[in-house]
Amino acid sequence: MVLFYEDKDSTGLNATLKETLFERGKARGLLDAAWVVAVANLQKFDFFPARQIALSYVRDEEKKAGVPILVDLDGTLGAAPWELPMKTSNVLLLDAAGAVVFRHSGRMKPEEQVAFFATLSRLVGVDLNGSSTAQAPKAKESRP
Repeated sequence: MVLFYEDKDSTGLNATLKETLFERGKARGLLDAAWVVAVANLQKFDFFPARQIALSYVRDEEKKAGVPILVDLDGTLGAAPWELPMKTSNVLLLDAAGAVVFRHSGRMKPEEQVAFFATLSRLVGVDLNGSSTAQAPKAKESRP
């Protein structure tokens, strides 16, 4: 699973990573190989009427992205056991058992993106840093 946790002001920090992830997944036929989970940190909008406006905005973004966006209204992922920074972009990779195998907060540098894709490559069994001409494995019946 690839987990993105971002507040409103941080959604663009790793836009290049998100685009590259989609492009490489599509090129290799791996769009179903891992779940992508987006969580919007809306803690600062958890009051009337801001809550409804923020939720409406998230639903519009969800339609554009084609990925479900979950909402964190009370800062749950900023508390234990996750303890993710609340005012930035967080990117995590979780293995089939749910263990965090990669975690990054803030804008990823190119070398950090290489490490991200190397870890994701090990999880899905396909090189995501190399040429896109590699054959992808057949989709599994079920996902973890």
